[in-house]
Amino acid sequence: MIRLLIADDQALVRGALAALLGLEADIEVVAEVGRGDEVVPAALDSAPDVALLDVEMPGLDGIAAAAALRAALPTCRILMVTTFGRAGYLRRAMQAGASGFVVKDTPARQLAAAVRTVAAGGRVVDPTLAAESLSSGDSPLTERETDVLSIARTGGSVADMALSLHLSEGTVRNYLSSAIGKTSARNRADAIRIAEERGWLLG
Repeated sequence: MIRLLIADDQALVRGALAALLGLEADIEVVAEVGRGDEVVPAALDSAPDVALLDVEMPGLDGIAAAAALRAALPTCRILMVTTFGRAGYLRRAMQAGASGFVVKDTPARQLAAAVRTVAAGGRVVDPTLAAESLSSGDSPLTERETDVLSIARTGGSVADMALSLHLSEGTVRNYLSSAIGKTSARNRADAIRIAEERGWLLG
């Protein structure tokens, strides 16, 4: 019997995944959580064989939760599931220790097969995402450029961003300019769009 933990912030999706996978004779759903920062405590409490983690969650995103789970419970295999089929997410999830990455519209039968494969020590990657990941490459943005673009998504002014990041306005402008150049974008909004589409921004 494969012991499964499911983490998804949408209660309806989480319930549907638990119900569908719970119908499988060899899968038992032992824990369900709705926040990324609840993953490790729930896993330590329920000792799952596989954790099915959503990428976008409050508290801690799924990729950070995967890394924390890998450190706290190395025996638990990790399968990421997401609505957002972005190649950058796949690369980062694998770096965080995930053994699989599938999109949420994967048919239930295929999802159950993916859980079994990961539980057995194999890898499962959505083929379209795998191809996109190979073509898009790693993020060219530095950590600070990523921070600035992430905050820029909220639509705040340069002054607001500088205050939030404890940087000078000139430094924030320099990071924005650099990020726009590295993404080959026309402006700030275009740089944000490109970085989001490639999975370089999260949260």
